[in-house]
Amino acid sequence: MPPRRRPPWWPENEPWPPPMGRGGWSGGSSGFSGGVGGWAGPPWAPGWRRGGVRRGFGCLIAMFATLIVSIGVLVLWLLAGLLGLSAEGGLAYLARPAALVVLVVGFVALILGIRIARGVGRPLSELVDAAGRVEAGDYSVRVPESRGARGELRGLGRAFNEMAARLETEDATRRRLLADVSHELRTPLAVIQGNLEALVDGVYPPDEAHLRPILDETRVLERLVEDLRTLSLADSGTLPLHREPTAPAVLLEDVAAAHRATASAAGIDIRVDAAAGLPALDVDPVRMKQVISNLVENAVRAMPGGGSIVLAARSEPGAVAIEVTDNGPGIAPELRSTLFDRFTKSSGSRGSGLGLAIARALVTAHGGSIDAAPGPGGTGTTLRISLPLPVDAA
Repeated sequence: MPPRRRPPWWPENEPWPPPMGRGGWSGGSSGFSGGVGGWAGPPWAPGWRRGGVRRGFGCLIAMFATLIVSIGVLVLWLLAGLLGLSAEGGLAYLARPAALVVLVVGFVALILGIRIARGVGRPLSELVDAAGRVEAGDYSVRVPESRGARGELRGLGRAFNEMAARLETEDATRRRLLADVSHELRTPLAVIQGNLEALVDGVYPPDEAHLRPILDETRVLERLVEDLRTLSLADSGTLPLHREPTAPAVLLEDVAAAHRATASAAGIDIRVDAAAGLPALDVDPVRMKQVISNLVENAVRAMPGGGSIVLAARSEPGAVAIEVTDNGPGIAPELRSTLFDRFTKSSGSRGSGLGLAIARALVTAHGGSIDAAPGPGGTGTTLRISLPLPVDAA
């Protein structure tokens, strides 16, 4: 059978797939016993399917056969006593040990039943209680992993804890997103409201000098709403991509041409360095230009005193790497871990902090990846995009 994928809740310090022992599955530190008489493993373990189920059913059938035969002999012994047959005959000699076997089997079954009930009942009770707390909105609850619980229940507990952790993270992200959005909306709305009130009260004349700031703030709001919409579509997997064969060199030249005038006014030189013979990428050129343009705009804003930006494209196994490198001040240490998170921006930035989050979402939608690193020699910043090649080109 093809190898199964490692479950996300599987402990990091335990091997996957589980190593096979004599009796089925030996889990090492996880507490599962694979030796003779040990538990053969969960239903999804290969060794369990091959031998553990048959052994388990064989033992169960043997127990039931012994119990039925013992009960049958005991009934015959009781009937012999009721009918007044000799208590010293062969039937009596056969029935007495059978009665002892019945008592022993019943006692063992009672002990095993109590142990199984305790091993199953307590984890299930904890799961029910934790599920109720999650339903009430407490996503910080976790189910303790009991070493005495059976493998399926331990797996269920790990899966529940993983689910609760994701819900807690998503809830925190949602709350932070709402707070950040309200903060970003407050500034342009305050400017618009203040200027309109001044115009209505006659403080300012309704001329271009006082109407243009209102128009500029409405454009800020429009861009913020469009950025949020793009992120929402990317998160839900419904972002439309109009793919077509696109040459990486042409893509970089178009972006450079669109920003050369603005960069030149700030004393910044933009250069394209694309390797020859690169295969065409199957991407949405408009979306990819949006991504690279965002990286170039960030680099331009980071170098008010001038500098240089290099747009490079290189071939790598199964993909094409696009790099945007500047010789500016680099990324602040406190922003490195959250650089591609929403609303992450430096203290002096006037942007919304959504640009790099949108870039990552668009690149991910194309099946690629994006990361940041210091530039050559440890100065500046290099933002690297890796885009997969089409199947025929790869």
